[in-house]
Amino acid sequence: MILKEGHPAPEFSLLNQEGKNVSLKDFRKKYIVLYFYPKDNTPGCTIEALDFTKLKLEFEKLNCVIIGISKDSCESHKKFIDKKSLSLVLLSDIDKEVNKLYGVWKPKKFMGKEFLGTVRSTFLIDQKGNIAKIWYDVSALGHAKEVLDYLKSL
Repeated sequence: MILKEGHPAPEFSLLNQEGKNVSLKDFRKKYIVLYFYPKDNTPGCTIEALDFTKLKLEFEKLNCVIIGISKDSCESHKKFIDKKSLSLVLLSDIDKEVNKLYGVWKPKKFMGKEFLGTVRSTFLIDQKGNIAKIWYDVSALGHAKEVLDYLKSL
């Protein structure tokens, strides 16, 4: 399935860093920044998570919640949050089902080897549950600010 801006965001439920079930529909009437990242505690993913954490209050002023998703376990997310003092909701997609649902589980290359992995991507979902904006294959540095600036422009 290819997702498009203006179309409904696919529904899902995953466990957060506390092992509690979180569903997309839990955040209706809010904007949602849904960002997919490859792995906890790696350089790029840490930059992105710290940037979203720094800007969290500005997002909240715009009635927006930030949710990160990776294939890491709930325990890994908890350690990542504690180690880096993050204030984000991180969801565990161990089976990669939501990664696939959102079309971010794709072939990647690293040091000449090809493998399947999460392509760093962000979806801005509006208060009605529709995709307002999609960013695929983003650079971690400065991305949170780019998303915030776009949200402010709406």
